[in-house]
Amino acid sequence: MRNENEKGSISLLGNSATTYRDDYSPDVLETFPNKHPENDYFVKFNCPEFTSLCPITGQPDFATIYISYVPAERMVESKSLKLYLFSFRNRGDFHEDCVNIIMKDLIRLMDPKYIEVWGKFLPRGGISIDPYCNYGKPGTKWENVAWDRLTRHDMYPEHVNNR
Repeated sequence: MRNENEKGSISLLGNSATTYRDDYSPDVLETFPNKHPENDYFVKFNCPEFTSLCPITGQPDFATIYISYVPAERMVESKSLKLYLFSFRNRGDFHEDCVNIIMKDLIRLMDPKYIEVWGKFLPRGGISIDPYCNYGKPGTKWENVAWDRLTRHDMYPEHVNNR
């Protein structure tokens, strides 16, 4: 994971020679400085074309991955995030592992105040799995937000008619 220190040192954004790695690659992630670290605000990514492999059968799993975070000093650059998520394409992990790995990699990368990752996987064998994980920086108000959000995250589930 690259943690760039200066504005303008991002190497992937605008690069026409982008390589789409199909092996798990957290080192492709890049950051840039948060211009408003004194403010608490959410950044949300919706990634509707996530794929990984079942670690037992090798069959593909498809999902929308939702990532929401409250940045501290660093923010993840979106093209690097796209390439990182693409790198799961040939990785064999259970759905629950995927969301936790993504969250932990982003915590190591950015050290956010708060982050949550929710996977909405399409069904295989007649069942869909929607794992959710989150993290609030210990010793801050965000630690309490994380617990509250975890215990209430699915109180009002959406109506699903496309799965």
